[in-house]
Amino acid sequence: MSPHPSTEHWDPAGEEVRRAVLGDDHVDRAVANTDDVTADYQDFITRYAWGGIWTRPGLERRERSIVTLSVLAALHHDGELAMHVRAARRNGLTREEIQEVLLQVGVYAGVPAANRAFAVAQRVLGEMDDD
Repeated sequence: MSPHPSTEHWDPAGEEVRRAVLGDDHVDRAVANTDDVTADYQDFITRYAWGGIWTRPGLERRERSIVTLSVLAALHHDGELAMHVRAARRNGLTREEIQEVLLQVGVYAGVPAANRAFAVAQRVLGEMDDD
């Protein structure tokens, strides 16, 4: 298999939402790094996470960002949290709304989870201010 398997079979709606939420640069890097080990996984997340869940009509993208930030912070998934802090800003959340989400995490998932999440958000939002 080539080092960069074709993404032509990926769910087009999922890829569209993934690009809208995460940005073309992020998705292009993921595609460029796709190989025979990760191709099926990239197809899976594009099809099911982005095409199956993020396209559903029940929640707006900004609401999905709130849920995603909460879960990632509570589970200490700092790398994904950083990516989704950026995504939340793209989806219209303000810095203050992100702060409120993380305060809520502190109450329901614990202070250590919120401490980690605030550190990630502070770093990412600071980087975004520099852009």
